[in-house]
Amino acid sequence: MKILFVCTGNTCRSPLAEVIARREVIERGWLDVEVESAGTSAWEGSPASDGSLLVGLEHGLNLGSHAARLLTNEVVADADLVLTMSHAHLERVEALGGEDKVWLVSEYAHPGEPSRPIADPIGGDLDDYRKTFAQLNGYIRTIFDRLAVSRSRPAL
Repeated sequence: MKILFVCTGNTCRSPLAEVIARREVIERGWLDVEVESAGTSAWEGSPASDGSLLVGLEHGLNLGSHAARLLTNEVVADADLVLTMSHAHLERVEALGGEDKVWLVSEYAHPGEPSRPIADPIGGDLDDYRKTFAQLNGYIRTIFDRLAVSRSRPAL
């Protein structure tokens, strides 16, 4: 399974989501799960923002090698599950052919509850990045708990 996280520039939210999810994959020993990220308006090769880099390091997660990449039809087609930070990102994924596999992060974590976009911390202070990290961390743990349940069900 390949999970793709999408935000705008692929330098703040989606890279944080990617490293949080990778940690979950490692902790759960899920060798068959890959995690990636992309941005709807990414500048190819841009590093993670300083705020994301620092907040990641506070939690033992290294974004030092991150290089932003643009969301394309191919990137969407290659993913099994696409999780976006906002409705605009979701609409872009749908326009690129991913309508059957895209969700807002909050909607996938808590089906049936009101959706909550993940605020973009770009231009904010370190506390803004910490809030974004905490929000993503909570949602992603819930998402992986949900995936664990579906993985434990026998195939019919």
